[in-house]
Amino acid sequence: MEEIDRQIVTLLTTDGRMSFTDLAKETGLSVSAVHQRVRRLEKRGVIRGYAALVDHDAVGLALTAFISIKPIDPAAPDDAPERLAHLTAIEACHSVAGDESYILKVRVGGALDLEELLQQIRASANVSTRTTVVLSTPYEHRPPPLASGGDPPAEADS
Repeated sequence: MEEIDRQIVTLLTTDGRMSFTDLAKETGLSVSAVHQRVRRLEKRGVIRGYAALVDHDAVGLALTAFISIKPIDPAAPDDAPERLAHLTAIEACHSVAGDESYILKVRVGGALDLEELLQQIRASANVSTRTTVVLSTPYEHRPPPLASGGDPPAEADS
């Protein structure tokens, strides 16, 4: 990826609502050149979409947890993601190496909701679970390290 495209992607991951005019000012390109580059990045699938970042506490989802799952029967089909897709409290499902098969990131209102979700996960996918409750999140949604040299620009970390 060209350095200017890396810069555009980093700027957009920091502020997905940045205007083409502001992107042009930051990159030194014309507005039309930035527009073309962004469209090309979207078409190539580098930029897959834009989303609002939600304050989970404000919408009643104050508890975040990571749930590691593994099948009770190791010979069973590896279909846990499909069996759990209907549970909207699961924000992300990661296939992992190690003792567990998947790690789920979940957001719920509180401990009772987490307990109910764990029961639903176990019943739906026939898995055992190991849960880690998040106490705080010092940072999240950081831009990827796309700058040449491997480190993101200093202002991208804020």
